[in-house]
Amino acid sequence: MERDLRGYMELAAEAAWEAGRLTLGYFRRGVGVETKADGTEVTRADREAEALLRRRIQERCPGHGILGEEGGESGEGARARWILDPIDGTRAFVRGVPLYAVLVGLEVEGRCEAGAAYFPALDEMVCAASGEGCFLNGRRVRVSATEGLGRALCAFTDAASFERHGRGPQWGRVLRSVGSCRGWSDAYGHALVATGRADLMLDPVVNPWDCAPFPPILREAGGYFGDWSGEETIYGGEALSTTRRLLPEVLRLLGPQNG
Repeated sequence: MERDLRGYMELAAEAAWEAGRLTLGYFRRGVGVETKADGTEVTRADREAEALLRRRIQERCPGHGILGEEGGESGEGARARWILDPIDGTRAFVRGVPLYAVLVGLEVEGRCEAGAAYFPALDEMVCAASGEGCFLNGRRVRVSATEGLGRALCAFTDAASFERHGRGPQWGRVLRSVGSCRGWSDAYGHALVATGRADLMLDPVVNPWDCAPFPPILREAGGYFGDWSGEETIYGGEALSTTRRLLPEVLRLLGPQNG
């Protein structure tokens, strides 16, 4: 399996690119929106993109499992599992904001090992595999060398969500500590950290499919992706991307002893 990780990264990127081009056929064209039971939005583009991703993966990796936001899980118990979000940032997508992403991640025995995040409206592809590096449109990238949170740029999705999910005090401390904050939302914030264009991305609530490509992407870029206690995981219900240099300071601000 390890020898194939670069190939799986390439498959993730190819599938994400193809699904992303499909979504562009609906982007800024008034696609209909439905509300799911959990209150989130879904469109025809979400469903068609995930169906395409599933077909491509099943063609190339018939023994692998798949977990998708729209289609649920298939192939339970497989050693390798693909985790898909056909449109991360559906709310941005339906409003014509170009920061939405197609996310494809590969988990092997519980560890995220390869993946791709494609931003179709920007034509930016960020992909990585363990031991193979992190790439933006084919160019090797790394996290920033920013020293100290006072010079750091922090990205986020929804400022009000921190208070809603009981993280208002932590968010307040981060706001007071960083150099600046910008609402570059959803997956794009994590991609900005991996490519050295932002230093910190915080999200108080996530699902596994919102972030499956990012552990290998941040790891291979020299950074960290995981929960707010320092564990690299996509199952913590929260997400943090930052540089290894800034991680201890960020974790101190987010820790339970601070609120």
